[in-house]
Amino acid sequence: MPRPVHIVDVFAHEPYAGNPLAVVLDADGLSADAMQKIAAEMNFSETTFVGNAPGGDGGWPVRIYTPAREIAFAGHPILGTAWVVRHAGGPRVANAGVVRLDLAVGPVPVSFEGDGRGDDTAWFVAPPVEGGPVASRASMAAALGLSVESLDGRLPVRRYSAGTSAVVVPLRDRAALERARLDLGAYAALAAQGFPPLTYLWCREPRDPRNDLVVRFFFEAHGVREDPATGNGAAFLGHYLLDHDLAPAAGFDLRIEQGREVRRPSIVRLRGAVSGGARRIEVGGRVVPTVRGELM
Repeated sequence: MPRPVHIVDVFAHEPYAGNPLAVVLDADGLSADAMQKIAAEMNFSETTFVGNAPGGDGGWPVRIYTPAREIAFAGHPILGTAWVVRHAGGPRVANAGVVRLDLAVGPVPVSFEGDGRGDDTAWFVAPPVEGGPVASRASMAAALGLSVESLDGRLPVRRYSAGTSAVVVPLRDRAALERARLDLGAYAALAAQGFPPLTYLWCREPRDPRNDLVVRFFFEAHGVREDPATGNGAAFLGHYLLDHDLAPAAGFDLRIEQGREVRRPSIVRLRGAVSGGARRIEVGGRVVPTVRGELM
């Protein structure tokens, strides 16, 4: 049976920038094997599958697949899927200020700021994030093809998790960021210690002075791939900044550059604050539609 499919660019300010995402609607009845095959066919970093209707709690059931596996949480699929649901789900959904997605990691609300005519910024509240162990700087530098001096020696290389995991790697400057390449063979020693081959590299030397940080994200999916824009990595970074006193607990609002190296420039927004001892981390970005059709 044909099913609607939309392709959108997330964290983009124009078509064919940001991070592309395929969203399959009316996905009830698709088996896990079929969803995996469709995601491999799409060959984006993620493809999402949305149930035919919201559940009794108002949340839309969503599953997220990479070309290689199902995952519980990823940032740009959350924003892009909510945007598609809002614009394809009829007047009742289009007029909603919040679209709730029910993911494997739990319910995630997505809110929208803007005029509702396509140029809104979508925001999701990050689910609980857990800070994990610290990795060896020397081992990580070797896995990235860098000298250990290229990493910021004042800060740890640390794993963060929320359904999926990544390693947050602070670098000294943008020159090191641009030289970095992930070598899975060299990463094997870290993988044996439980560190996933997903590395979120960041530094405080953006190209555009309007922005605050610049990042890259490498991951394994049938070889090494580089993400044009990474929402879950930004959520991990928000917790990292708070954990290591790099951002004011009273509140911060950052613009993050990503994607130039893969010719898909992206802007990821990151907000955070601590109130009553509880953290609230939000990740935001614009969504631009590019393709609408049907799966046959």
